[in-house]
Amino acid sequence: MPEHDPVDQVRRALIAASAALIVSAALWPARARAQTTAKMHIGVIGSGHIGGTIGGLWVKNGHEVLFSSRHPEELKDLVAGLGDLAQTGTVEQAIAFGDVVFIAVPYKALPQLGQDYGAALKGKVVLDAGNATVARDGGELVDEVNKNGIGVTSQKYLPGTRLVRAFNSFSYMVFVREENRPDPKLAVPIAGDDAEAVKVAAGLVRDAGFDPVLVGKLKDASRFQMGAPGYGQQVTAAELKQKLSLTP
Repeated sequence: MPEHDPVDQVRRALIAASAALIVSAALWPARARAQTTAKMHIGVIGSGHIGGTIGGLWVKNGHEVLFSSRHPEELKDLVAGLGDLAQTGTVEQAIAFGDVVFIAVPYKALPQLGQDYGAALKGKVVLDAGNATVARDGGELVDEVNKNGIGVTSQKYLPGTRLVRAFNSFSYMVFVREENRPDPKLAVPIAGDDAEAVKVAAGLVRDAGFDPVLVGKLKDASRFQMGAPGYGQQVTAAELKQKLSLTP
């Protein structure tokens, strides 16, 4: 895949994510949190702010996570404090490793990602956390997202995957601050067409320390894409359902 960000920006993102995880870990109880899903292998594609933070929360919960990059050596600081359940590798290795693949790349990278790795991703449960912005991703792609919805657009570029939209609604700083807070937990909206994939995604949202809210099918993911009413709502599940007129 072609470069999408300067190397120094990638390194800054990795350092920030690593620091956030270290602070978060210091606040957790010594005993491990109970898992709501079986122990899984998770491949992360895009190990910057969001990928590094959410992947780290899964490691803390007992899942095995492979953080990937075209330059895996740049991820050593990210995984250094996460223990034996965290490792680094290439994008190809992350896809092969993962029972679930978590994609947190700049949205403009998604078409090329699907072109390069579509065959390997086919049939996988894929969680997509990308957001489309004009400044970074270009007006043409953003226009497509606004016209068709981001869930439908992502599925177009990742055909054959069991896609679920998740973890796109907040910055990594919100996830670090709010993870596993006392009930009621922060609501994280999700959407997908595959019922089993949605169930897996919901469990992983809980394992990261949040409360999943199923908004609907992939077409309904537009309700919590950037600029939509469900985006950036730092509320409980009950409050989010009320805001989006969902069944309680």
